Amino acid sequence: MSSATAPMSIGHALTAAADVGAYQLTSGRLVSIVGMVVAVAGVVIGVLALARPGGRLGTGSGRLGATVALTAGLVGVALGGYVVAAAKGGPGTGYGIVGGVMALVVGLIALGLGGLATTRARRAH
Repeated sequence: MSSATAPMSIGHALTAAADVGAYQLTSGRLVSIVGMVVAVAGVVIGVLALARPGGRLGTGSGRLGATVALTAGLVGVALGGYVVAAAKGGPGTGYGIVGGVMALVVGLIALGLGGLATTRARRAH
């Protein structure tokens, strides 16, 4: 059997998957970055909605900030979950799995803050 037709060993498969540079932007990394940015925005808006329920996020009752935080958290969780589910390798392979997990966690935090702000806005009425 020649080396051209021989099946790849595990070591060769791992080095072939790791050919992506540390600073190259792959599609998995891009999606995880977008998910992370949206999730962080959701956390910031959720904190603002909790701190000032009827203040800085409009003249309404504070539900706008809570809704935006919930939506941003949901988008962050969805994008992070997609990246984690679609990744074919671990950290350092270019699939963006570390960013996807971070987007999942921060998105869940944004969902929690948005839920708290929604509850607080309902009690204010």
